[in-house]
Amino acid sequence: MKWFIGNTPQDVQLNSRLSIGAIIYVAVIAPCVFILQPGYVQGLVDYLNLTDVQAGYIASREMLGLAITTIALNFTAHRFDWRKLTALFLIICAAGNFLSMSTSDYNTLLQLRLFTGLGSGGLMSLTFTMMGLTRHPDRNFGFIIAFVLTYGALGLWIMPTAFQTVGMAGVMMFFGVFCASGLLFVRLLPASGQQHAAADHPATPAYALPVILLTLLAILGYNTAIGIVWTYLFLIGMEAQITEQTVANVLFISQIIGIVGALGASVLQLQFGRTWPLFLGILGIAMGIYCLLGEIALFHYVLGVFLFNLLWNYTMPYYLGALADFEPTGKVVVMGISMQATGVALGPYLAATILARSNYDTVYMVATILFTASAFLLLPGLRVLSAGSDTTRKGSG
Repeated sequence: MKWFIGNTPQDVQLNSRLSIGAIIYVAVIAPCVFILQPGYVQGLVDYLNLTDVQAGYIASREMLGLAITTIALNFTAHRFDWRKLTALFLIICAAGNFLSMSTSDYNTLLQLRLFTGLGSGGLMSLTFTMMGLTRHPDRNFGFIIAFVLTYGALGLWIMPTAFQTVGMAGVMMFFGVFCASGLLFVRLLPASGQQHAAADHPATPAYALPVILLTLLAILGYNTAIGIVWTYLFLIGMEAQITEQTVANVLFISQIIGIVGALGASVLQLQFGRTWPLFLGILGIAMGIYCLLGEIALFHYVLGVFLFNLLWNYTMPYYLGALADFEPTGKVVVMGISMQATGVALGPYLAATILARSNYDTVYMVATILFTASAFLLLPGLRVLSAGSDTTRKGSG
């Protein structure tokens, strides 16, 4: 373990290219199964002969593990060396994926994916907290999302071929090796946030607890809707009689479009602030999901998926950057990541439960409503942050 932990905390420059690069690499590992979830769920159905409802519950169980760890880290992360925790969570993720290679039993997979999710949640919480302490969190969160999407685009594109050549076991082996490779980057990470927070962030005004709670509730609703939509995005294309590889190609291109959205957010935030770009972006996601209701032709599927991925990844850096601005030591970021994790855990469970009693139209209508509600819940927090930043600029002028 000492070889992986490496340097003393003082040796790491949080805003150096090496440190930010290491954070990004581990941040890509954290959701390495989730970002490929549409293909993974399709593999569970077509290659392990599970039902679409069972596959949804397995996806939900992994996200439950992710949520458990992120919530626990709200109260405990400051007590531990972040590098040691990161190494532990990487080992958990790798072990869970390797163990998943050898089984197709539904109940066993439920337990293994829960275990794997515990590691993923720890990695997601820690890396996003680390990045929230950097000097330019909006920009750096945009980089994380761009690299996650690049990985996701390539993964979703080759997944049908991978399943046909190496099967589910081979795909799970890849996940295990990828998670283990993160151990090579642990020594470049910060050991805690205490020595960085004061130096890397200017003083910020205090924000009212109700405004922060409304913002966190909005993030919960937003990510619940994301979990609902993302889980079945591959299967809904198959349901519309679109071929497997065509669906994979659409998802591949949509991830590339998502990269444009993530990087575009960094540019537009400098021009227009956060409030209206984020509000209108979330409403745009709801419109994209509406395209997936009813009889779906290829055009409607392409339009809906493209809008969803473009605007999902366009809005993500905005709200992560907003969380970082609420409080400079990363505590609100960690709470926000907990809401994010809870949402992406609740989403697949809710979608599978609805699907067991109804159809995909009902599932996606619920997601549309949640996206719309989350946009309005975000407005008070965004307005307060905007006013606070104006006050800070005037005071320093």
